[in-house]
Amino acid sequence: MDKVLRVASENGVVVFSKSSCCLCYTVNILFQELRVTPFIYEIDKDPEGKEMEKAIMKLGCNTPVPAVFIGGKLMGSTNEIMSLHLRGSLIPMLKPYQAQGFN
Repeated sequence: MDKVLRVASENGVVVFSKSSCCLCYTVNILFQELRVTPFIYEIDKDPEGKEMEKAIMKLGCNTPVPAVFIGGKLMGSTNEIMSLHLRGSLIPMLKPYQAQGFN
């Protein structure tokens, strides 16, 4: 769990992902469209990936990937991120991490 929390706290927006996950891709595209470049951590390419999946689930994410952290805080997986966006709550959270010139 320490590795997950360390990576999440060292980067503004983090997506724990797997290279073959279509929902991970969807979340990444959403962030790109909102002009945010998240730190993508491909857990399937890490020898400790299985342990990281378990840690993410213990932290409260309903699926191990994608697991999105903003400002070091677990925001959830695809459903939670899309719900935040549809409610208009996601963009204000991402404001500090957006590329310049985005309103």
